[in-house]
Amino acid sequence: MGPKWLEWAKSLQAIAQNGLTFAGNEYEVERYRHVMDIAAEMMASNSDADLAYVKDLFKDVEGYATPRVDVRGVVFKDDKILLVREKSDGGWTLPGGWADPNETPSESVGREVFEESGFEVETVKVLAVYDRVKQGHTPPHPYHIYKLFFLCELKGGEKKTSLETDGVDFFDEAGIPALSAARTTANQIRRFFEHYRNPGLQTDFD
Repeated sequence: MGPKWLEWAKSLQAIAQNGLTFAGNEYEVERYRHVMDIAAEMMASNSDADLAYVKDLFKDVEGYATPRVDVRGVVFKDDKILLVREKSDGGWTLPGGWADPNETPSESVGREVFEESGFEVETVKVLAVYDRVKQGHTPPHPYHIYKLFFLCELKGGEKKTSLETDGVDFFDEAGIPALSAARTTANQIRRFFEHYRNPGLQTDFD
């Protein structure tokens, strides 16, 4: 689990966001904006984030507060798993990113895999639906995130980096490089190799 202060700050932010969505008068709006400011101050004071940066993040979200959805493609070839290297932190990760509106989950993951690795894939199975907070990702994230992992079958294409990635390769289980822990964990990689060896395993969740 993540730190308690972050759980409290996220809860306050969600309360404020929902309150601003349904506020009936200017006094309610003022109160919920104050709650939003408190949540931002909690996050900034307990992390390395600048207060102005956190407030800007909160300004970008409107409507009823719900978790964000991160999709990741799990692609195997010759008993090796596909990983891409993130320019932002130099760590390796399963290709993926935020799901986009007007796309199904399988369309989103197929697009992400192609954009970040150059490989064309077909989505064949949901391997896992995880709550990011419970997965040991670091550092903590200001948004509540669900992570969807899809087994994908390689169909074509070739290695190609992107604006966000500067490395693409397949790795065996014993040779996994340093990971981008904000996106993919070693436990997740181990679990997906188990799924690869045992196709009858059911989808993991939570």
